[in-house]
Amino acid sequence: MPTLSNSSNPSNVPASRASVQDLCAVALCTAVTVIMAQISIPMPLGVPMTMQTFAVMLAAIILGAKKGAAATLVYMLLGAIGLPVFSNFTGGAQCLVGPTGGFILSFPLMAYIIGLGAKRYYERKSLFILSLIAGTAVNYLIGVLMFAFVTGGTLAAGFAACVMPFIPTTIIKMILAAVLGLKIRKRLPLSINNR
Repeated sequence: MPTLSNSSNPSNVPASRASVQDLCAVALCTAVTVIMAQISIPMPLGVPMTMQTFAVMLAAIILGAKKGAAATLVYMLLGAIGLPVFSNFTGGAQCLVGPTGGFILSFPLMAYIIGLGAKRYYERKSLFILSLIAGTAVNYLIGVLMFAFVTGGTLAAGFAACVMPFIPTTIIKMILAAVLGLKIRKRLPLSINNR
């Protein structure tokens, strides 16, 4: 008969059950990203404002680096095979190689960086904040580089179209994702968010 300490320890969860939990958590965060992608506001310079990045931050904070990146990779692959999961119910490989494709392609790396910081939140809060900034910066960097390459424009034009109009809303998304994500993360079994 298991003792109380053994039965309450999430690390004693059988491997198969933990795998099912992992799959369900990754699938749920992928679904949230699909839903959030549809909250889209067209912008004058062709780059829409969506809630995708909020969902990526949230997945990374809740699930951690590897599983957060996995959730965004699944999202990206679903869109690549043609399912209408990207903003405005679009899909297909052309979305990944178009002007805004770099933002989507950077999601797994963005999630991984933020997830690393979330794991160490209670040890060093400053590291978590830096990971949010660094993950977002990577998203912007890859997005701007691809935007400039595909459109044939300059990096300055890409920065003006893809970064400047979004800085205020990005800060709000980071704060909301941190507050909500950390609250959810605290309530989950360690087996879900410890990697």
